[in-house]
Formats: sequence, structure tokens, C-alpha cells
Amino acid sequence: MENEHQGDLERLVLTHVQQSNYRAAKPRAIARQLKLPEEQHRDLKKTIKRLVKQGRLKYASNHLVLPMAAGESKPGQKDKSAAGGVTGIFRRTSGGFGFVRPAGTARSSGKSQDIYIPKSKTTDAADGDTVLVRLSNEQQRGGEMRASGEIVEVLERDTHRFVGTYFERAEVGYVQVDGTVFAQPICVGDPGAKNARHGDKVVIELVRFPSHMHDGEGVIVEVLGARGEPGVDTLGIIREYNLPELFPEEVLDVARQQADRFNESLDGRLDLTGVTVITIDPVDARDFDDAISLERLDNGHWRLGVHIADVSYFVPEKTLLDDEARDRATSVYLPDRVIPMLPEIISNNLASLQPERVRYTKSAFIEMTEDGARVATDVHNAAIRSDRRFTYEEVDEYLADPKPWREKLTPEVFDLLDRMHELSMILRRRRLDHGAIELTLPEVKIDLDKNGRVAGAHLVENTVSHQIIEEFMLSANEAVAQMMTDAKLFFLRRIHEPPSPKKLKALTEFVRELGIPCESLESRFEIKRVIEAVADRPERHAVNYAVLRSMQKAIYSPVEEGHYALASDQYCHFTSPIRRYPDLVVHRMIDSLLSDQRPPNDFEHLSLLGQHCSEREQRAEAAERELIKVKLLDYLSKRIGEQMDAVITGVEDFGLFAQGINLPAEGMIHVSSLQDDYYDYDSRTHTLTGKRAGNSYRLGDVIRVEIFHVDIDRRVLDLRLVTRLKKAPAVPKRKAADRSPNGKGKPRDKKKDKRKSAKSRGKK
Repeated sequence: MENEHQGDLERLVLTHVQQSNYRAAKPRAIARQLKLPEEQHRDLKKTIKRLVKQGRLKYASNHLVLPMAAGESKPGQKDKSAAGGVTGIFRRTSGGFGFVRPAGTARSSGKSQDIYIPKSKTTDAADGDTVLVRLSNEQQRGGEMRASGEIVEVLERDTHRFVGTYFERAEVGYVQVDGTVFAQPICVGDPGAKNARHGDKVVIELVRFPSHMHDGEGVIVEVLGARGEPGVDTLGIIREYNLPELFPEEVLDVARQQADRFNESLDGRLDLTGVTVITIDPVDARDFDDAISLERLDNGHWRLGVHIADVSYFVPEKTLLDDEARDRATSVYLPDRVIPMLPEIISNNLASLQPERVRYTKSAFIEMTEDGARVATDVHNAAIRSDRRFTYEEVDEYLADPKPWREKLTPEVFDLLDRMHELSMILRRRRLDHGAIELTLPEVKIDLDKNGRVAGAHLVENTVSHQIIEEFMLSANEAVAQMMTDAKLFFLRRIHEPPSPKKLKALTEFVRELGIPCESLESRFEIKRVIEAVADRPERHAVNYAVLRSMQKAIYSPVEEGHYALASDQYCHFTSPIRRYPDLVVHRMIDSLLSDQRPPNDFEHLSLLGQHCSEREQRAEAAERELIKVKLLDYLSKRIGEQMDAVITGVEDFGLFAQGINLPAEGMIHVSSLQDDYYDYDSRTHTLTGKRAGNSYRLGDVIRVEIFHVDIDRRVLDLRLVTRLKKAPAVPKRKAADRSPNGKGKPRDKKKDKRKSAKSRGKK
């Protein structure tokens, strides 16, 4: 009987996957498409794995299931013409060696799938290049067996331009490229090219990439300014990450045309100008892209209105303005400036939901039961007039003591705030009970002086006012995603894959090694229980960092996959079209539905667009992290010998990574500096253990370190261990979504808020 069931399931899967209208999907989505009961999902996964091994199906990237084409080789069969070649992205380390992640490898597979490339086998490949690797053998690294190989060809350069510091030697100009991309300086020929002076930051274009066989050669294409001058560090990161700056004049012309045609008329929209609507934003926000209304219906239900700036009205498709927005895909938030996705005439004016002004919106009305269960969703092209702009601080003051506010506010606005607080806390409790994961990690932001240099740092708080707006943004994103799903459309989802079973098993073992009893952490509810159990214990850092390391990154994709951290089956981004292109794409699909037209249902197009937007988002986040790192290194370079408390954020066989608790600078404690003992590395428990009893350091330990050495150009911070601390300081909660959560409810950096409104409303 079991064999018969197995055969039936194989035939069912093969028939489904080989249909002409089948779109690549994950096993979980296939189970839903086949309407299999929950108890058969595990059997389906086993069946698909078996069919892949047999060569009758295959996995694409992200574990999408595809039929095997006629004549296609089975997995594991080597391409003899490429001598066992593997294509992937090369990542070079500071030591010169590197790793290649094979193309199509699922992100959940982790580092163990990376191919180790010795320094002498990297040829002239640079960090980020797409390369062809010839496999050789396996080597043991960090307690794991990893494939080893050599790069035989660079298939595609990630970039030919690099930023570095100019100097002269023996009447020849050289540039030491920032970071650890190239160990040796690049020759740029005659001294004084482009009037560069010793110590200037410059941009070079490589004519010949360096390798272990020959030196690199390049040419200076731009002089950014003297190293250390205000703004030069920011400009260097902008060039390094190829970030856009000024909008082309022809793009601005299209934006101006949109301004000329806007006259605040209703234009056939649903008239909500008489409805009580408010915005809640940072005190220094310049644009407002979401507003809220809320009423109680006669049947006791809630009717939540989430009104989002209708950017699609001002950004017509197939225009230069749309092309530019799509290419940028996201606004970029650097510590001392913002690079917007859209010209400010739109983001800060036409589309901004300013008080007492008629503004166009996509208004989602969500009806909920008294306990917050969604029962209906309607979306309209509407026009609103915001009654009042609140800051987060004002709402927190109101919640602390409403009485003084009764005279300041109209009765309608006063009552609206009370209703918003009540419903948001209902939704928050419902979401957490449903399995949403929250981590307890320190959230520290740097403070800058007028010259853009670090002046200090502050711990941010996730107050109730932030939580109110976050809950409403999450509700709107879920409701719109469900509406799209019900319409049987492919659309850009915000997906967050579950951690791999392998990582969850390792996480379970790690938590037990800490002496914390737990069941398998493959259950999200067990993860939540453990996090809550250690909330006031020193082990909380270890547990929270280990959970965070097990998480995937959230991405954009039309693949029907839920959002793990939010415990949401259907989720997309709808609430921030001013700063995220995927939201704008969703708005346009809503426009089609509202006009009784079926939007284009192109899975392949959306897959490519989702990949592009995900890459742009990751580029923006990487640029922000790198500039913060540069500014912190500059700050610490004047504080050699000072001590600070830190938490261990990474453990490798060569040493410990630690990040300051009160200052978010991360540096390395090399194992050679731990001279009190001989240490062994355990990758399973993220631990360096000495020969002496009780002498060990693990992920999450709180320690005191000394600032030992700073190299700003190479972006290296060396720390020295002073002592271990027994008690960890208290920290506020933050979300686990997107690995680096930054939703509408995320606490704000007020200095950064002077240049923008919320960085990402509902970024999860």
C-alpha cells in the first residue's frame, strides 16, 4: 500500500509539473496547488527529492521545482567540456583567498556549499566577479569539509571602478584601493594625473586586474578630495557602490509635467476629504506617505483605513521618470544624506500627505472583528485631507496622559487616537500569538556632528507610538497580498523563507549547549519560548544572535512563499511607494483591477524585477553599513587604547568578532592575541575553547575590549580582549524580520529623519 501511495504521488507531481502552464514553484506551493492535506506535505517533499535524484525533476535557484528537459544531464553529472567547472560569485577575503558560492545554490544551504579558492588559485578575480571554477578536492576548514578549487576564467566583472587613496613612489603614481579587495596598490602611471595629490581619495578604472602573476594597472577618472575632508568619505562610498546621485534633467522635466497637471481636484476619486485622517511621523519628517482612519461599525467590527500616497498617479509607466525609478528601485539612506528613488517634487510635495491639503491615495479599508480577525478588504483610488500631523513623541505623550490633549485636539481626532491604540494592541497580541518572532537585540544609532563625523551614539527605543503604525502597515500589506492572491495573480511578494532544517537543528544544539532546555527549534513557537525565557538572563545575547544568524534575508519574488518572521502566509509591500519600487508595482496592479482590467500576469518578468529590486535593496543596505563603518573607524582612530564593552557577534577558527554595545563598531580579536591559552574552534557551538577548564568564548558573550589598531583605508579594526563581563546590559526589543528589521515601527534616528520620513514603512 505504501508503494502504491508513493507511485500515485510521483505520477501526480510529474503530471502537474509537466503541464504547459506550470510555473516554477517550491514544494510547499505545489502542495497547495495540488490541494494536498497538511499530513501529506512531508511525503510530497520526499517524493520531489527522490524524483530529482532520479533525474526526472530538477531544482532551480531558491529550491524552485522544474521539469527535467529532454536530453538534460542529471544532477551530479559533470560537464566534461568544462572539466567539472562550476559557475558562481567569488568573494575574496582580507587574506587573499576566497570562496565561490555556486550559481543556483539555495541560500538555505549555508557556507558549507561554498568552494574554497586558495590565494594562488584566484587568478585576477576581484570580489563580486562571476567566475568559472575547476574543482580539485575537499579541504577541512573550521571543522567542516569544504570543496576546493581554482578559478579558470572570469566570466563577468562586477565592476571595473574602485575607490582608493592616491600616493606617489619613485615618481610613479599609485592608488591603494579601499578595503581588502586588492592587497597591493594599483599603478596609475604618471604622477599628478587629474591633479591628484598625495592622500587624495580618487576613483580609478582598472585596465588590468592584478593577480599573483602580475600587478594591476589603472587610470584615475575622478578626484574626490583630500582624505578626511568633510563629505569625502560619503562620496567615496557612493562611487564604490555605484549609487545614483542627481536626477537627469529629462527625468526632472517629466516630474515637473506631473506637477503642472495636479490641481487637487477629486478627479473621479472616492471623496474621503471629510473623513477624520491623521499621520504619525518623526518630528523632522519632510514627506508623509501614509495616513490612518479608524471607526467602529454598528456590528462591533473595526473599519481600518490605511491611506497610502498614490505615487502611481504621478509616475506614468514607460516614461523616463519610471525608468529611473525602476533602475534605482529604492531610496538609499546614508548616515549623512538620502539618495531618493523619486525627485523631491514628487516625494516631498505632490505625493506627500501634508495636513490640510487634498492628496491622492490608494486607500485600503480593512474590516476586522472585535478581536482583530480580517473579514473584508476594499481598496480605492481616493482623495483625503489629513486633519493633523502627529509626531511619535506627541502620541507617546498622549498615551501617557490623554487629559491635557483634550483641549488641544478636536473630539474626532482625540477619539481616533484612542481607537488606534486599542486596535493596534489587539493586532500586536494577535500577531505575536500567531507566531511572529521578535528578538531582543541592542539597536544603536550613531550621532553625527555638522561635518558628518561621529559625535557619539544613542540607544533607540521602540515605543508604543511606533508599534501602533507598524501594526497598521503590516495589516495593510497582508490584506493587499491576500487580495492579489484571491485574484489568482502573480505579483511581487515580500518573502522570507524559513531557516533550513539543518540550521534549525544546529540552533537547537547550540541552545542546549548553553544549558537551556528546549524542544526542537524547528517550531517557531519553541523559538519564541526560548527567546522569552532568556530575556532577563546573560544568555540572551547568545540566543538572539544565534537565532538571527539562522535567518534568511527577505527578498522580492512572485514565488508563493510566506514571511517566516512575521508568521504571515501572504505578504507584500504596499505602504511605501515613495521609496520602494515594488510597492509602486503593486499599486499599478491595483489600478488595473479597479478599472476591471486584468494586469499582466508575467511570472518571468516579475521574477527578474524582484531579483533586481532585491539586489538594489541589498546594495543600499551594504553601502549604509560600510559608510557607518568608515565613520566609526575614523572616530575610533583617535581613541587607541580606550576600552569599551562589546558582545561577541561571530566566532571563527582565526578569532572572535565583537561589536560595541554602546557604540556599534565591530572589530576582530585575532586568536593569536589570546596568549593565555591554546584554543580550539567548534563550528557547531560557535565557540573557541581553551585547554584550561572553563576558558572559552562563544557567540553572544559580553566582554570588555581595548581598541588596539585602526586602519581606515583597509577598514580594519583590531581589538584586544581585556576581560569577560558577567552581566549584560538591558536592551529594547526589535523584530527578527529581514535579518536587519527596519519597519515603520522601527525606532528612528532623529538626525537621519531630518532628511526623510520613515526609512521604510513596514519594510518587513
